[in-house]
Amino acid sequence: MRLAAVILPDLGTNPDMPIIVSHWYAGRGDDVWEGDRLVEISAGPLTFDVSAPATGRLVEIRGREDDLVQPGTILGYVAPCEGQDGGDEESGRNGGTGGHGDVTR
Repeated sequence: MRLAAVILPDLGTNPDMPIIVSHWYAGRGDDVWEGDRLVEISAGPLTFDVSAPATGRLVEIRGREDDLVQPGTILGYVAPCEGQDGGDEESGRNGGTGGHGDVTR
């Protein structure tokens, strides 16, 4: 099964600044849409949203709330819907900073 990794992008913050997983907008097993805000990250006084890399189901959460993380960390995995090709639907949903990657399991 090919899964889409939810990856924390480089936020351009000071390397000494701790980056923390603040809040997941979706739970394991929830359906998500590409570009939706999936997880909130905080770095000092700043907050960033990481978006869903594909439309499908959130099947794994690796970065739990209050975990310290680094850019490039895999926060979770989305199992894309059958026939999902990147989804160019007009959903009108909230976007985030992005964080895309594919992993084969």
